[in-house]
Amino acid sequence: MGKLFTFLVVVCFFPLFHGGLRATARRRANDASEDWGYVEVRPKAHMFWWLYRSPNRVEDPSKPWPIILWLQGGPGASGVGIGNFEEVGPLDTNLKPRNSTWLQKGDLLFVDNPVGTGYSFVEDLSLLVKTDEEAAEDLTTLLRKLFNGNEKLQKSPLFIVAESYGGKFAVTLGLSALKAIEAGKLKLELGGVALGDSWISPEDFVLSWGPLLKDVSRLDENGVKKSNIVVEKIRQQIQEGHYEDATTSWSELEQVITSSSNHVDFYNFLSDTETDSDSSLATLEMSKMTSTKRYSRYLSSLRASPGGGGDLDSLMNGAIKKKLKIIPENVS
Repeated sequence: MGKLFTFLVVVCFFPLFHGGLRATARRRANDASEDWGYVEVRPKAHMFWWLYRSPNRVEDPSKPWPIILWLQGGPGASGVGIGNFEEVGPLDTNLKPRNSTWLQKGDLLFVDNPVGTGYSFVEDLSLLVKTDEEAAEDLTTLLRKLFNGNEKLQKSPLFIVAESYGGKFAVTLGLSALKAIEAGKLKLELGGVALGDSWISPEDFVLSWGPLLKDVSRLDENGVKKSNIVVEKIRQQIQEGHYEDATTSWSELEQVITSSSNHVDFYNFLSDTETDSDSSLATLEMSKMTSTKRYSRYLSSLRASPGGGGDLDSLMNGAIKKKLKIIPENVS
């Protein structure tokens, strides 16, 4: 569980920044509805955060208004970009109001985690984290900088919510934050941890795919037998510590299931996904990219829905970067 780059697809950007930046750079929207900034979580390691205050906020001591900390997966996917503009934030990628924003029920805190993701950056690549625990330490430092000197924030319970690999970040952060709270180093009320489609235990998850899809009539007995052969190979590779091989076999398993199920959509087993030239087992190198492509197609489906439509990269490197004003020029 402590291995960050174990049995997963890594989608990270590693921008280098040459020049100084204050330990905590910060700006606020004119109407105080938003606040954002950088926290230097370690020397030369800078984490970006963005806080939205809900227009529906009710000041009721008997029912404190919550703050939701959203953690993206990947690892290396931008919460400030994807979670914010493509999933639960107040605006979509066309900068149009989102009717289903979670801001209706709580304040929203997005971060680009771990450092090296999105707007967060390191001045030296050796400062990138190598374990989930290191990522949790950085996030705990971020929370200390944001909450310890702000009594208003301290009155709101913090709920850590995550998807995909963010589930590991959420669990390790929850434990790290609780330890810091009990030691008197972090002043906040931890409301809870919520995990959505979290990639917590790859071994357990791949074991469940075949039986689940058979139960919902997406795989027949033959398909389950084929998938179980690959599953056993993955289990053995994990036990022997061959994590890169296990990652490759995981992609192979997805391909076996895809070809045996009429291209089931891994993000919605009631649907079929699009097919393309590299969705077969023709070559091993092609299969290694499949999971990344599926996640990209999933995000594309969000953009194609009423909740989005614009190009996220252009948005984040254009209008949003211009609005925030504190993103270093060579960080993208």
